[in-house]
Amino acid sequence: MNQPAVQPALNFEEFRQTMLAQGYDEVVERHWKQGEIIDIHTHPFEANAIVTAGEMFLCVQGQAEQRLLPGDRFHLLPGTPHAERYGDQGATYWVARKS
Repeated sequence: MNQPAVQPALNFEEFRQTMLAQGYDEVVERHWKQGEIIDIHTHPFEANAIVTAGEMFLCVQGQAEQRLLPGDRFHLLPGTPHAERYGDQGATYWVARKS
């Protein structure tokens, strides 16, 4: 019986290089404290991210809140209203930004 191929875990440098090659301007690692809440806001940049630790909840205006765990990705276009909150362990994600 064939098993599906398992992709090796991505590391920050691989993520960074991949996103820069796709035209993103910068790639950073963000850490958030447990229980932190960021009310509705926007960014002047595109954000393409992957959660690497902890748990976060993302609510994009007009959509149901999403629970994101390690390995989950999210993508926001510039000016997209959204709110964030972070779980009991806080959260870490890598995010590529493009102006």
